[in-house]
This record gives sequence, C-alpha cells and structure tokens, in this order.
Amino acid sequence: MKLYYCPWACSLAAHIVLHEAGAPFESESVDIRTKITASGADFNAVTPKGYVPALRIDTGELVTENIAVLDYLAGVYPRFAVDGPLGRTRLVEALAYISTELHKSFKPYWHNGTDAQKAAASAYITARMRYLGDTARGDYLFGDEPSVADYYLFVNTRWAERFGVEIPTAIAAIHARLNARAAVQATLVAEGLA
Repeated sequence: MKLYYCPWACSLAAHIVLHEAGAPFESESVDIRTKITASGADFNAVTPKGYVPALRIDTGELVTENIAVLDYLAGVYPRFAVDGPLGRTRLVEALAYISTELHKSFKPYWHNGTDAQKAAASAYITARMRYLGDTARGDYLFGDEPSVADYYLFVNTRWAERFGVEIPTAIAAIHARLNARAAVQATLVAEGLA
C-alpha cells in the first residue's frame, strides 16, 4: 500500500492507522497547493481530485475520500473496526458524523473566515464533540481500543488545539490517550508535526 498525505490534513488518520498496524507501507507527502508530491510527481496524475488522502492498494486500485480510506483500512485491519452485527454501520456512522459535523466545520479556520464565523464554528464544533464524548463506550469511542474513527477524531482535536477551540473533557481524555501512543508519535514525527 502507498498513502499520499499532507501534513495537517485529515490523511493523518490513515497514516496513524498504517503505523499502528505495523504492516509495511509506503507514504509520500503532497503539497496540496502546487499538487506536487515529495518525489516531484504531479499529484493530479495520481488522482484528479487533487486532495488527500489517496491510498494505492496492493491491487493497484486507488481509494480516495477519508471515510472510504478509513473504512477500507478497518476491513484490512479488523482491530480498528467495531464488533457486533451493526459494527460496520456504527463505524461508518461515526466517520460520517466526524466528517460532516466536525471536519467541515473547521472551514472558517482554514479559509480565512471572519471572527464571527470562527466563533460560531467553535461553538458548533465543541457541541458536536460533546455529543461524541457523551456517547463514548469506554476509553475510546467504541470501547477500550481505538478504532479508525478515534484516529479521525484525533485529527479534529489537533485542529481544535491549533485554533483554540474548546475540547470537552471526555474528548480531551481520548485525545490524550491517543497522543500518548507510540504509533501516533511516530506518525507525527514522520509528518513533521512533532
């Protein structure tokens, strides 16, 4: 497998999962503004979408979109999935919630929003994180081990830290547990974020 990522982007979640899995993989950073990879290749030739994550799997096919990449990785590495008859459904539900309610809400911070837009986004993000904290089923969102959804949440809590968005206590505890993991720290170093 080969992961195309950009530091500070949501691709960090997949990058952490790959480190946690301990299986061999390649990774290459992408300058999202210029669409040039670290090796000098045109990223638009990899995916015309022009954004990360993009995961080239062993069959040669490309998987894009963060929810799809994380769902794929949970299938390959079941320890990052959720057990039970509705396990996959609950996992996709959490990934979609994080994507649509948290991730997209950081837009004013990434795209020069007004102070009023940032304040509204901050309150909205904190409230949505509070819901996740209130429904967590253990040390992590689905129990005592992290799922791909926890790593996607971690990306969002890092953004919250960066932009001064309040993180509810239960979510801050999940963030701290994830941040203490060796694979998380290795990934942050690999992406130049630590």
